[in-house]
Amino acid sequence: MPERIVGSEAGTLGQEPPPALPESLVYLRGASRLAVDAVLGVTGIVESMHRNIAGLAPVVGAAPPGRTRGITGMVYGGVRGVTRVVGLGLDAALAKLSPLLRGRHGSPRGDAVRAALNGVLGDYLAASGNPLAIGMQLRQQGHALTLEREALGREIEAPQGRVLLLVHGLCMNDLQWRRERHDHGEALARELGLTPLYLYYNSGEHISKNGRALAHLLETLLREWPQELRELTILGHSMGGLVARSAVHYARRSRLEWPRRLVKLVFLGSPHHGAPLERAGNWVDVLVGISPYTAPFARLGKIRSAGVKDLRYGNLLDTDWQGQAKEHTHDPRTPLPLPRGVRCYTLAASRETDTQMPERRLPGDGLVPVASALGEHHDPTRSLHFATAHRRVVRGCGHLELLHHREVYEHIRAWLEEA
Repeated sequence: MPERIVGSEAGTLGQEPPPALPESLVYLRGASRLAVDAVLGVTGIVESMHRNIAGLAPVVGAAPPGRTRGITGMVYGGVRGVTRVVGLGLDAALAKLSPLLRGRHGSPRGDAVRAALNGVLGDYLAASGNPLAIGMQLRQQGHALTLEREALGREIEAPQGRVLLLVHGLCMNDLQWRRERHDHGEALARELGLTPLYLYYNSGEHISKNGRALAHLLETLLREWPQELRELTILGHSMGGLVARSAVHYARRSRLEWPRRLVKLVFLGSPHHGAPLERAGNWVDVLVGISPYTAPFARLGKIRSAGVKDLRYGNLLDTDWQGQAKEHTHDPRTPLPLPRGVRCYTLAASRETDTQMPERRLPGDGLVPVASALGEHHDPTRSLHFATAHRRVVRGCGHLELLHHREVYEHIRAWLEEA
């Protein structure tokens, strides 16, 4: 009997997923747990400030560890205890509402909020078992696909031997490929006869973790596809392109079969060498943490997820972040070239509309610099060396406009039409 899998997460392939909670209950229980965690977190910050000020900590340097003592410590401990009791009671009460809410679904707006929350706090949501954490799935039109041959034959209309996988970026979801009444996947399916599939994943997890999970998910897809899967193309927007590169690496290292069917990788505004905004956020964390009187507030900056922090330099591998200092201010990555035997294309965007401005001077799309999206780096060992015909810069285009800009789509279609 083939395994019945609805999506997957690393380490859970082949296991029957737990019964799905109704969307409205997921949001209620998830939000209540976050509220409790927020109160506990703020209590910790206030107590740290109180301890450091009362203890006359040095202006610069590390404050002594520990919590407040005496009556003050009892007060803070009481706040934490009451908060936890209230949280447990609220979670138990919401669990009893499950039969009343069964069958109700969330809205596209709610899905967008959940995706954004996962982008910012996704690793924490997953580690704390919060129902808002997103489990990796392959979807069509917002519905999770059952990765079993007969089920796929029912759920997908006329599945083709050529599959296009679309991988969204940070804080986004699969439904957000549709903008301004346009969806690259649907348009390419009509014009080129492809079957579009959409990845839905927790973008707050480490890119390498999502890459490894995607590698095994695609192996299951290859095995269960209703007909021979002859060609696979992956289109990644922003972080999605990095997840795709990581997936190919881990699949080949594990000697999986699906990379043999991978013919093309297309990147839209992917920060191959990181994004300056995350590096700036990291420096703020370092500077705020210099003094024990401001260090408690650095906790607020550190709530950025592992996925966001990976965008500091464009981490793709476990070794890029494992064993590294949490506030590393240098590029720790192991250079990872583009995969051999796969045609790789990249498209950068710039908000500049001046057609006379040289490409090397163009500003980025508001989030990703042109050079990073093109894979260029001052260190030749880190440059990705895309073929000249396989790279484009679209002017007058922002980062999210890459999802519906007409010129962007024309380049993608032309690349996918190449023999």
